[in-house]
Amino acid sequence: MNNFKKIFPFIIPYKKYAYFNIFFNVLYALFSTLSFMSLIPMMQVLFDQTKRNTVLPTFKGIWEFKKFAEDFLSYYITNATDSYGVGYTLSIMVIVIISIFLLKNLSDYLAMFFITFLRNGVLRDMRNAMYKKTINLPLSFFSEKRKGDTISRISADVNEVQTSFLSILELIVKEPLTIIFTITMMFLISLKLTLFVFIFIPVSGYIISLIGKQLKKKSTRAQQEQGIFLSTIEETLGGLKVVKGYNSEKYFNRIFQESTQRFFVLSNSIGNRQNLASPASEFMGIMVIAILLWYGGHMVLIEKTLNGASFIAYMGLAYNILTPAKSISKASYAIKRGNAAAERVLEILEQKNTITSKKDALKKDSFESKITIKNINFKYEEDTVLKDFSLEVKKGQTVALVGQSGSGKSTIANLLTRFYDVNEGTISIDGIDIKDINLQSLRGLMGLVTQDSILFNDTIKANISLGKLNATDDEIIEALKIANAYEFVKDLPLGIYTNIGDSGNKLSGGQKQRLSIARAVLKNPPIMILDEATSALDTESEKFVQVALENMMQNRTSIVIAHRLSTIQKADKIVVMQKGEIVEQGTHDELIAISGTYHKLVTMQSFE
Repeated sequence: MNNFKKIFPFIIPYKKYAYFNIFFNVLYALFSTLSFMSLIPMMQVLFDQTKRNTVLPTFKGIWEFKKFAEDFLSYYITNATDSYGVGYTLSIMVIVIISIFLLKNLSDYLAMFFITFLRNGVLRDMRNAMYKKTINLPLSFFSEKRKGDTISRISADVNEVQTSFLSILELIVKEPLTIIFTITMMFLISLKLTLFVFIFIPVSGYIISLIGKQLKKKSTRAQQEQGIFLSTIEETLGGLKVVKGYNSEKYFNRIFQESTQRFFVLSNSIGNRQNLASPASEFMGIMVIAILLWYGGHMVLIEKTLNGASFIAYMGLAYNILTPAKSISKASYAIKRGNAAAERVLEILEQKNTITSKKDALKKDSFESKITIKNINFKYEEDTVLKDFSLEVKKGQTVALVGQSGSGKSTIANLLTRFYDVNEGTISIDGIDIKDINLQSLRGLMGLVTQDSILFNDTIKANISLGKLNATDDEIIEALKIANAYEFVKDLPLGIYTNIGDSGNKLSGGQKQRLSIARAVLKNPPIMILDEATSALDTESEKFVQVALENMMQNRTSIVIAHRLSTIQKADKIVVMQKGEIVEQGTHDELIAISGTYHKLVTMQSFE
């Protein structure tokens, strides 16, 4: 119930549908009970057991309601039979029974009609909330999670909450009311017989409850396993060239099949327990009815304390309890399964986002003087990456960060954009701590071109206009020209409207990188961060991209993280890093002259 309370806010916008559902479920429960009660006068007429009554009864209070109803019905039947004959009375009875069954089924349909809007509305809103939360969470969250597991939570687990967990709405209204109304009528027909039945109901309920044990735990394991094989699919498709290149199809096939086998075993165990619920509850119900037949038959035939028509209706009512009882037992298992899914959904929704804008965060639309990085320390979990690092980048400067892998170069880019926050020290723009700047406006000041060209399965226009969503075709073409990309885009069949495939796989590495640069150019930010933008390219592609980068960096503040030193010889300042610390800084010529770490790096790359 605690998880249901947390899911409840998603239900509130659809509360009118919940009210309609409850209203029609009440009507369903009422008509379901009346449908069996209406059989009593029908059978009394058929077997000529109707008590003759020619005096119209008077209502003497709620405690005499049963007697009043019986006397009024017998009065009506006597009058109708005497006036129009037994055929007419029988016809009226049939019409009443058909009408009650029609209203019962109509109420059932309308209850399901309204709950459908609630279920699907909650499904949509929960998926939207999950997706929004997922893309807002910091990158550090996903370094510990499999992407496939997150996908599984947004798709399968949210769907499980909708189909299973929300069955609690049915559980607390429709089925219990049907049982309550039915039992009330059973008490009215025969108190003695109903008390006898109640001796056996708790026993059967306990036996059914034993079946549902451990269901939640197994459901959690099954959902986790689903996340594992979805991750395997996502990782395999993402690295298909490596899988094929290393003839690793059998290995990944085995990994995938082991996961699906575990899911198969868990699903069978869960499914078989759930499948046992319905026949077990029906069998226990039939056992109760068999006992009823024996004891009720004794009351009709021997004790003569119950008439035959009432006993047949009573048996119908007793059987009427079986369907909702089965539904409740199935729903209770579904809730256990849905509860496990709800926990996985809520784990994401309740995840604390450590990187957000302050309430009074400053909106900054321009860059005026300098970026100051002062005495910062940073570590990923336990690995220290930057130690007491300080740097100043003035407006209009191009500052290059160089060093061996693991020296902390790319971490600077992650900290400037607040993908991560520093552990100690400050990063400020124009003297304002970036933590005091609105996150969106901070990132609006920066353009980012990464080593991996991150493109989406859409048109060239859609990919580039992420930098400026309302950009015209002419603005996009101008950005492509600056990025040295228009020379290949203009030759494509649909130009900027050409779809580039999944991750841009219809293009070469150099072409993809130039589109990434065009996206940054179109955004036109005052600060540009280039994170090893040419390291993955061949020599020819690098030349095209280098020209594009030089075009883009004109009259702009740039921080260039470089692996290939050939790309940064024109930088205003080169900062040489080693194990998270600055060991040298200066221009290319100054650093070559001192024959230190930078000179060694240049020599290693055979750069003259």
